[in-house]
Amino acid sequence: MNDLELIFTMLGEKVTTEITRSKDDRGLVKCKVSAKEGGEVAGNARKDAEKKIGKPLVSDENYLVEPEKEKRKKLPRL
Repeated sequence: MNDLELIFTMLGEKVTTEITRSKDDRGLVKCKVSAKEGGEVAGNARKDAEKKIGKPLVSDENYLVEPEKEKRKKLPRL
């Protein structure tokens, strides 16, 4: 994950937290709505930044080199 991807991810998380706190949301349904709103804020900011920069911000760096299935096979059994 590159720096900008991390920044926009953190923006979405922080905005979601602030929305949830300001509304005093409790429970899965209400928190899910807040999470969607926070994601929209970060998504809109990312799209705006991509327009200004002129290229996508999402990189190939965030894709797993090794599939999760293969990683699990290597984990020790307890």
